[in-house]
Amino acid sequence: MLNNNVVIQIDESGRERVLMGRGIGFQLKPTDAIDPVRVEKTFILDGGEGAERELHLLAEVPYAVLEAVSRAVDGAERALGRALGRGFTIAVVDHIQFVLDRLDQGVRIPSTPMPELRVLHPQEFAAAADMAASIATALGRELPPEESVFLTMHLLNATRDEPNGTAALLFRRVQHVVTTVENGLGVSLDTESLDYARFVLHVQFLLQRLVSRAMLRSQDTSFFEFAKHSYPASFAIATEVKQYVRAATESELTDEEVLYLVVHIERLKSQIVGSGGSANPDPVVT
Repeated sequence: MLNNNVVIQIDESGRERVLMGRGIGFQLKPTDAIDPVRVEKTFILDGGEGAERELHLLAEVPYAVLEAVSRAVDGAERALGRALGRGFTIAVVDHIQFVLDRLDQGVRIPSTPMPELRVLHPQEFAAAADMAASIATALGRELPPEESVFLTMHLLNATRDEPNGTAALLFRRVQHVVTTVENGLGVSLDTESLDYARFVLHVQFLLQRLVSRAMLRSQDTSFFEFAKHSYPASFAIATEVKQYVRAATESELTDEEVLYLVVHIERLKSQIVGSGGSANPDPVVT
């Protein structure tokens, strides 16, 4: 038994099972049978050092936190239509308890808003936002708004069927490209706008095409030359993106890919100028 709410049971295969339920271990003796009605959650532990750490965490974290996270994870599984696994629940329990401890000490961990997440992974972001709201309500605590970001990253780690780090690496590269464009335009982009969403998705698909070596190509260079001379400022920003991609991936963007970047950057500039922003339009080339 770990505590009144968490007990360990050895199943028929000799595996350790962690059973959770409010008061499930109260006055329980090693030989007593466990009432299955009182079991709210079951984990099958893997062996090794990781299992010991998980047991320690489950024993130390208040049951209210375990219960709140467990219910929030159940909700996320229903929303996403897939199981998220024991590791995800443990990771979220650890994270939420860390946040609560810091808040009790008057410390708030800073985080960037990462609006790209909402565009690139809308289902995971929505599920994470619901998780954060559910946990906050269950605990009667106000969680920082950036918890949706942190929980989205945890969800991506649990749901992406890719090699470790692939989704996170792609996301960081999208972020870098967006920052390059913002710096080039001298403004912060409107992350709620449709043009912003189109641009972020275009950058994601561009980087994915790069990995799969399926970049856009064309034999007709007239549009590229037109964009190069008609929109020099946007072309300069697109060239800076091209240089970053070359340094980060050792791959070269085609002229066609650069052309579409210019088109998207021009669209973003038009949005800024139309809303009274400070981005300077390119001079008209005659």
